[in-house]
Amino acid sequence: MSKIVSIQHIAEHVGEEVTIRGWLYAKTGKGKIQFLQVRDGTGIMQAVLFKPNLPPEVFEAGKRLTQESALIVTGLVKENDRAPGVPGGYEIDTAELKVVQVAEEYPITPKEHGVEFLLENRHLWIRSRLQWALLRIRATVMRACRDWLDSHDYLEMSTPILTPAAGEGTTTLFEVDYFGDKVFLAQTGQLYNEADIYSFGKVYCFGPTFRAEKSKTRRHMTEFWMVEPEMAYYDLEDLMEMEEQFVSYIVQRCLEERANELAVLERDTAMLEKVRPPFPRVSYDEAVDRIEKIRADTDDPELKELLAIEWGQDFGSPHETELTKAYDKPIFVYGFPTVCKAFYMEPWPGRPDVSKSVDMLAPEGYGEITGGSERISDPALLLRRIHEDNLPEEAFKWYLDLRKYGSVPHSGFGLGIERTVAWIAGIHHVRETNPFPRTLGRVYP
Repeated sequence: MSKIVSIQHIAEHVGEEVTIRGWLYAKTGKGKIQFLQVRDGTGIMQAVLFKPNLPPEVFEAGKRLTQESALIVTGLVKENDRAPGVPGGYEIDTAELKVVQVAEEYPITPKEHGVEFLLENRHLWIRSRLQWALLRIRATVMRACRDWLDSHDYLEMSTPILTPAAGEGTTTLFEVDYFGDKVFLAQTGQLYNEADIYSFGKVYCFGPTFRAEKSKTRRHMTEFWMVEPEMAYYDLEDLMEMEEQFVSYIVQRCLEERANELAVLERDTAMLEKVRPPFPRVSYDEAVDRIEKIRADTDDPELKELLAIEWGQDFGSPHETELTKAYDKPIFVYGFPTVCKAFYMEPWPGRPDVSKSVDMLAPEGYGEITGGSERISDPALLLRRIHEDNLPEEAFKWYLDLRKYGSVPHSGFGLGIERTVAWIAGIHHVRETNPFPRTLGRVYP
């Protein structure tokens, strides 16, 4: 009996008879020969049907196959550097073919389809080679996040999806009726992880987060995944050092394990190979000065308008893109004005209008992939900030308690999985980096 193997390991079975189970990706050939491109979830490889070597019914079954038909192929693995699919060039000389199902006419064809059509058929679109490559990179990013954190003594915590109060701002909350009470879908797990650090020191949560932002930009989704580490006794500098090690590991892991997928996406990896500590550090004040200089020097009226900024405003995509053009690796921008950041961020010593906050901006126009800060550790100051932001004190009573019983300086950040995958994969829009994206106006399928 032949051995069932996956296509990603086919190179280990040259000269052996094996069985692969999958679906027909494409088919060519004429006369006495057929070439089936078979995918099994781990890769694509060629199965050759040569009529003189097969029972007539097997060859005829191959001819009836349509795109996405389910099939089981058994045969001898041979090297062939011209065979499409698996890197290195391998194919199966088919001896047996079992048709599990002949698929109906497949709606996604090689012709050009609009984005809305593809999103409407996302449940089928994820079978295409480019989407397959993207989502495998996503899986590696997520696994690399956990591997680095687990190996550096962080403990994974589960944080609530339903919360009684805002974590990031009251204007982007999804409201939910909770047995007659008003609660919200979580914008972040950070506040709960701040409780966790007093038990475990270094923790992280990993899961979906929700922002009701009415934005249609290529960087925004209403539901996205974040990994959020939180650390006791870390100041802002400790935080930045940790982030650059963490992100560098994720990128290098993808280069090592997903070279084939990056090649499928035709990603130029030269810049990714340079992603190693340390990352450049730029203060918010310096960043605003740079933007104003770029704006003054440009002759492009549209760019001039897009780059308009006043001190105190957060950066938009055009600002982040211009700031990173001078670098070939991510940069930190730190010390944002208090007015444009969340209520829980520690103020800068001697500058209460500046927070001890930091964003990591990816190069090549991908912008912010992490946002974090040193957190306020003084209970009186935290209460004042809650009042200044007109937040309900009662909802944050437990959060204020954390500052009353053994409060310490602490820091944390959130890394957006979709934006990080888009940058590593070189994809323009984040919606393709999630198996089933949720964007403004789209919740199907």
